[in-house]
Amino acid sequence: MVLLSTSAIPRRGVLTLVALLLVALNLRPALTSVSPVLGNIAEALTLSPSLQGILTTLPVLFLGLAAPLAPRLVRRIGPERSVFTALVVLAVALLTRPYIGTLGLFLGTAIAGGCIGIIGVLLPGIVKRDFPRRVSIMTGLYTVALNLGASAAAGTTEPLRQLLDGAWQGVSQGASYSPWQGALAFWLLPAVIAALFWLPQLKGTKPTRVPTRRGARLRHDSLAWQVSLFMGLQSSLAYIVFGWLPTILQDRGLAAVTAGLALSVSILLQVSTAILAPWIGSRMRDQRTVLIGVMTLTLTGLLGCLYAPIDSIWLWIVVLGLGQGGTFSMALTLLALRAPDATTAASLSAMAQGIGYTLAALGPLLVGVLHDWSGGWNVVGFLVSVLGLGALVMALGAGRNRQVASTQGTA
Repeated sequence: MVLLSTSAIPRRGVLTLVALLLVALNLRPALTSVSPVLGNIAEALTLSPSLQGILTTLPVLFLGLAAPLAPRLVRRIGPERSVFTALVVLAVALLTRPYIGTLGLFLGTAIAGGCIGIIGVLLPGIVKRDFPRRVSIMTGLYTVALNLGASAAAGTTEPLRQLLDGAWQGVSQGASYSPWQGALAFWLLPAVIAALFWLPQLKGTKPTRVPTRRGARLRHDSLAWQVSLFMGLQSSLAYIVFGWLPTILQDRGLAAVTAGLALSVSILLQVSTAILAPWIGSRMRDQRTVLIGVMTLTLTGLLGCLYAPIDSIWLWIVVLGLGQGGTFSMALTLLALRAPDATTAASLSAMAQGIGYTLAALGPLLVGVLHDWSGGWNVVGFLVSVLGLGALVMALGAGRNRQVASTQGTA
């Protein structure tokens, strides 16, 4: 049996909403803070393009590998305490990973990805449970917060590194640390703040026993697989953007700060469609039209960033941002819309994010391998096209107005 807590008092108040959004803010900075300073990291630690690809892949891989741990944590300590524990471990990993060498950087990045994976599995079920009549708008707000955190890390990590570089040159001549280390470690602060705001969620809860094997039957449900594969394929494109877009744009001629700003703007623009796409999708007979529309925008924008004249890059950044905001928020919305109850939503979330993010990890890894092999970025367009077309095919199945079989009563 798994323990899921339900509140002794209503949990739809402002404090709960604020806590959820602060937690969501922390679900991407560990990833998007790396790519703007990836060149500095590679120079300091002598990382080849393939090793850089592994570094950008690790957090995504552990997003998927850690997802099955979420139900086990819930069984032992409940969902609220599981989220709190993951936030604390995330903060420790972000603090230590820049300062303990190459192995420590890779290990800390993997642990950070695992913590984010656990939190990401738990939050959709909490939203479904606490806001059952506001799933779409809550998913949109959750995605907005996630995008704001991602955008802030992408856009400010390199300027922060430069600021620290200037400060340390005056006071720390010959020191053994580098500015990129402080710029990466900075992102533990939002995790600490979120953990403090989450503390009240640990009080006033009552454990309720629900089945432990509730997710087993989903493995035989074709709709659950379509939702999972759509999650994975669109996530693969997202993490290619998070991990490699600044590097690609720098190689195409943009300055490091401008390349990081481009990623930040793209992520920030996701806010609009993160709210709009679920709102439109939930009011349609099914979600196929919305899914195809936002996926087409994503693929078009990414190919434009790779191949279009660099003078037009901001147009493609806008298209990419509008597309990816919709694809991710719709992937999360499907976890709730395709589930008949909160228990099944949590099970579907664990399956979709476990399988999806494990699959998604291949994207940034393959980009590094292909770049190492070819010495350029043109071949990456083929990979992006295959992933995008696969996501479109999965959208046709996952977007149908159907639900997976309930796992509420599974023994």
